[in-house]
Amino acid sequence: MQSTPDLCDAHAEHVRVVTGLHWQSYGGRKRFGGPISTVKCFEDNSRVKERLAEPGEGRVLVVDGGGSLRHALIGDMIAAKAAEQGWAGVIIHGACRDVEVLAEIDFGVFALGSVPIKSVRRDEGQLDVPVHFGGVRFEPGEHVYADANGIIVADRALD
Repeated sequence: MQSTPDLCDAHAEHVRVVTGLHWQSYGGRKRFGGPISTVKCFEDNSRVKERLAEPGEGRVLVVDGGGSLRHALIGDMIAAKAAEQGWAGVIIHGACRDVEVLAEIDFGVFALGSVPIKSVRRDEGQLDVPVHFGGVRFEPGEHVYADANGIIVADRALD
């Protein structure tokens, strides 16, 4: 995959850049991208766990966790399962945990931060709905690309 700056230069008319958020890369895969699947939830990772247990086929799960840093929405066990299922990565507008182990898994994890407290489980959340954060709307089926330079969304595959 090309870097996000190169993708922006080559496809300026097709990209939207996520801004105003300070992302951290926690996974072993530092550059990733693919078709978008979404989860909208708040401090409850029930739908995240459910979706990442399904075949990923190179997709990226974009999670709108409302920006909460109080409960982690992904940890090492869910990430390892997602990698086994063929997911490229996850972008979480919220927190993760088990960061030392996440760094060893061939799976992309971008989050706003980390916290050691696990998610609450109320079996809540929505799958494959448009989500919005960082000035960008993420539509299921569009494409997202993430690396150390930032996160971009495109209406089509760029590479």
